[in-house]
Amino acid sequence: MPGPRRRSALIARLVSEHPHSSQAAILDELRRCLLDGEVPPGTPIPLDEVAAVFGVSVIPVRESLKTLIGEGLVEHRTNAGYAVAKLTIAELREMYLVREVLETAALTAAVASADESDDARARAAHQALEDAILANDVRGYHRESRSFHLALVRSCGMQRLLKMLESAWNVTEPVRPMAHVAESERETLHLDHNEMLTAFVARDTVALLRAAGTHHGRLRSSLAGLPTDTGLFADPE
Repeated sequence: MPGPRRRSALIARLVSEHPHSSQAAILDELRRCLLDGEVPPGTPIPLDEVAAVFGVSVIPVRESLKTLIGEGLVEHRTNAGYAVAKLTIAELREMYLVREVLETAALTAAVASADESDDARARAAHQALEDAILANDVRGYHRESRSFHLALVRSCGMQRLLKMLESAWNVTEPVRPMAHVAESERETLHLDHNEMLTAFVARDTVALLRAAGTHHGRLRSSLAGLPTDTGLFADPE
């Protein structure tokens, strides 16, 4: 006889401020939980339990999950239900390549239109990242690294490009790749961040793209060293 079903890790992360939440609020909260890195790939998403948290029927929950399937964050399998999407190692590497291409285009445009407020934003994001490293806060490092990269490209003025970059970044978030690299490796990656910030503030496009290219090369090396026996990755077809 099977034992009691374990509570999904997602349910413990969900927050509902009001009963009878709107579909938009449900979607936003589900997305937030999936992007904060605390709900691993493969985690079941039980419709009835999620609906109970929000005080709604399963219909708006199901519609929200359909949207998240389109964003690559959720998957649905017949007879298995909904779950946080898993990537294969090859797919994770592919998404990092997509991120590199989009970020390179965005950085080139951002340097040309940045002003002092963009410099201040980038410096603040860099300091938050440095604080996370000094505190050995792995979750904070993962979060603030993303914030720093996005702060550098924000001034590019191309909203569709930024949306594509964030979307590509979102797909990799549940895996939290940077949480699996050694502390010394994170420190080396942060040296690249230092160079990127210096070049950005100096409006030196060549130096910025060179530093970013070096950084993405290190990221590819980090991916090659990720453990594959954690259950976080899907088996290749």
